[in-house]
Amino acid sequence: MIETVEYGGWKNNIKLSNGSIELIATLDVGPRIISFSPIGGPNVMKNYPDQIGKSGEDEWQIRGGHRLWHAPEAKPRTYSLDNSPIKWEKLDDFSVKLISNPEPENGIQKEIELIMDSEANVVTVIHRTSNTGNWAIELAAWALTVMDAGGICIVPLPPKRSHTEVLVPDFPLVLWPYTDMSDPRFRWGKKYFTFSQDSTKSPAKFGMAVKDGWAAYLVKNTLFMKYFDYDPYEQYPDFGCNFETFSNEEMLEVESLGPVIVLDPGETYEHVETWKLVANIPAVSSDEDIDKVILPQIG
Repeated sequence: MIETVEYGGWKNNIKLSNGSIELIATLDVGPRIISFSPIGGPNVMKNYPDQIGKSGEDEWQIRGGHRLWHAPEAKPRTYSLDNSPIKWEKLDDFSVKLISNPEPENGIQKEIELIMDSEANVVTVIHRTSNTGNWAIELAAWALTVMDAGGICIVPLPPKRSHTEVLVPDFPLVLWPYTDMSDPRFRWGKKYFTFSQDSTKSPAKFGMAVKDGWAAYLVKNTLFMKYFDYDPYEQYPDFGCNFETFSNEEMLEVESLGPVIVLDPGETYEHVETWKLVANIPAVSSDEDIDKVILPQIG
């Protein structure tokens, strides 16, 4: 169920499979999950052909796939190089641990543990951030999945309530300065927000508090679902966001964030996502479509 394979020019990659889905993580750079697909089906993650199979660059490379960062975003800290080989451990027949070297600038060491369900199309992704340095660092875990082009991101909105019942706001919605609210990629329904990837459009980004704890991306009739926590008593980065999504002409990112913490030397911080993959899902374009097609897959 776990084997070493070649992928895109990289010689050292780990593939996990349960007979229904497969996941590939490279060991030549990272930690980076580079492919997630139904057996025989499409990879829902974006790959950059000019960067796949390479390593050792002097500048950070997006490459595609799934990575672990720490928020808030800032240069140069966020863009610490992850262009060199990583270590890994096999935990059992369906789980592995990917371990990076500490970032030389700040002593942060990243680790991603992958646990594939032996039967269901589900993977638990445990992100660990450890402080191997000599001083405390304030940060939040930030898990970013770069999705392939041509899909649609689906995010649940808070239920509507009477203005006489609720007198204060309960839904942080955060915009980045390059986001054009008139962009036709965005659809604000009563129950769901959708964001379509479009190869003709310029960058846009939203952040929000997703209290239902899930978001989805539908591409090539394959549904990728990401589950994550929300704690109303915690402080989240970027004005209260536990979820963010960014898109440009090449891809769309589905991102979850953990609460802001102070990580003391020797401490480790965990942020957990659960992924689910479902094939043969038709296109959606309305709240009614999502209720009929997507909502039954949640859970």
